[in-house]
Amino acid sequence: MIIDSHAHIVMPPESFRFMAELIGGRANPHTLPKIPEASVRKVAEELVRTMDSVGTDVQFISPRPYLQMHSVKPGKVTELWSRHCNDLIARFVELFPDRFRGVAGLPQYMDEPLEQRAIPELRRCVEQLGFVGCLINPDPTEGAGPTPPGLGEEFWHPLYQAMVELDVPGLIHSAGSCSTRESYTLKFINEESIAIVSLLGAKVFDKFPALKIVVAHGGGAIPYQMGRFRSWNARKGEAVSFDEQLRKLYFDTCNYSKEAIELLIKVAGTDNVLFGTEKPGTGSARDPVSGRDYDDMKPVIESIEWLTSQQRTNIFECNCRRVYSRAFRKDGE
Repeated sequence: MIIDSHAHIVMPPESFRFMAELIGGRANPHTLPKIPEASVRKVAEELVRTMDSVGTDVQFISPRPYLQMHSVKPGKVTELWSRHCNDLIARFVELFPDRFRGVAGLPQYMDEPLEQRAIPELRRCVEQLGFVGCLINPDPTEGAGPTPPGLGEEFWHPLYQAMVELDVPGLIHSAGSCSTRESYTLKFINEESIAIVSLLGAKVFDKFPALKIVVAHGGGAIPYQMGRFRSWNARKGEAVSFDEQLRKLYFDTCNYSKEAIELLIKVAGTDNVLFGTEKPGTGSARDPVSGRDYDDMKPVIESIEWLTSQQRTNIFECNCRRVYSRAFRKDGE
């Protein structure tokens, strides 16, 4: 089985009209749109056809991160938008239960306490909608406000506690960027890098040993700058090597470069890498060398000769089943 652990929902046109109304009206009135079944089915079927074209069996879908509007005032905007996106995802899963699993977008607003909106929505999505994970945006200010607390700080502990209680992992994935010098793609990479250093530096996994964190896009810059962080770790006199600490995290393959993915697998280990493509998304453009889209990642993993058959299976399927333990759980388990 090929499980794409990192993918996003395709939105029907009615959702974008609702988005415009939310922003223009500043979440007033507080109403959610009724998207016709035909519109939902049409975009869901389009996504299934895309999956079939690249041999994907199951996708874990979440809201499109750069559209989460975490910095748009007031916080009610992202609350309503997150709920709308999550409800749409639930409808995709209901239409195609063998092809999709839901990953919740959280209504994180600026530096607002997570208990106010984000954690209640996480509980709703897991307990009522059957979702299997969530997105975590390390910078809900999207670069427009004061520097947010690092993911190692106590501000985030209530979310980690809820994730452990619910047995769901979090995918570290930044949202939009309000900076003129930092595109949302660059923002993703920078925030993922900062997140890793903050989580490991604060020894979050000592406090929450059952916490499961997946870092998107191959871990930002960290796996490719390991020498600097090994040295940094040694200079601090840490008893545990940086490599060993890093393996408390998981990483996906949304990188679109065979050379980088090979390095990621060598650094993180084959038990800590989950297949992910984000298709369709940023990587859905034709690579003139391979003739495939950049985000057609299955042939890339298959072409890494030094991987054993079992290691490929772990990356394509087994690691994902282990980390997203709710994803294939039968009713009553």
